[in-house]
Amino acid sequence: MDLSDKLTIETPEQIALEFPLAGIGSRFLAFFYDSLLQLVVALVALIGSAIILPDLGRYWPAAWNWTAALLAFAGFCVYWGYFAFFEAVWKGQTPGKRHAGIRVIHQSGRAINVFEAVARNFMRAIDSLPGMYGVACITMFLDARNRRLGDMVAGTVVVHERKDEGLEPLWNSASTTPAAVSPNVAVRLNLQEFELMEAFLARRLDLTPEVRRDTAQLIAHRIGEKLGVAADLRGPDEDFLESVVRQFRDSAQFH
Repeated sequence: MDLSDKLTIETPEQIALEFPLAGIGSRFLAFFYDSLLQLVVALVALIGSAIILPDLGRYWPAAWNWTAALLAFAGFCVYWGYFAFFEAVWKGQTPGKRHAGIRVIHQSGRAINVFEAVARNFMRAIDSLPGMYGVACITMFLDARNRRLGDMVAGTVVVHERKDEGLEPLWNSASTTPAAVSPNVAVRLNLQEFELMEAFLARRLDLTPEVRRDTAQLIAHRIGEKLGVAADLRGPDEDFLESVVRQFRDSAQFH
């Protein structure tokens, strides 16, 4: 792995996937945007409570105590659960990270899971010390992958979103999709598998004929098994990969 300004991962198919590492600037831009959203939610909750409570308290004397307890619980959930929730359901992104064009991934290149999203955000209690995320700033400055303590514990890194124009596939086959690839089947793939196919399709002209043939066969076999498409229905390996990439691009999974 190249740990200078990008994360480079060699796949089993010997295709290099490169992920530009997000720096402190872009990460704090995302954090600032997320903090604004959290503040808006908190203000709406407080204003709503201030409007409703006086009338509610006339009929329910315990309303003030229950409302205070609920607001405290909601505040805890918003502050501590916000990041973990969005990163778990949005494949490593919060609204702020999406706005800044960055994403959390596992250091292996795959999307993070719920456990990793919770683990990295649990460490915010330490990363935020002694204020303004001082510990996080120091560790990101010192670490070659710009990781804070939460990233180190969860085995994650924050990277910039890949741009389509930076790795454009070279198309050989027609734009029609074979019947073997149904309109909805490509959504079973994850982002890493999509990038693996795109990386191969973009760089196949740089490979020797033997390596190109063997690599296409390996990737097509892996993708075909994942999608449940039998070998005799795939057609030529590269055409099959092109059809899957086109279908994946058109699906809701790719944004």
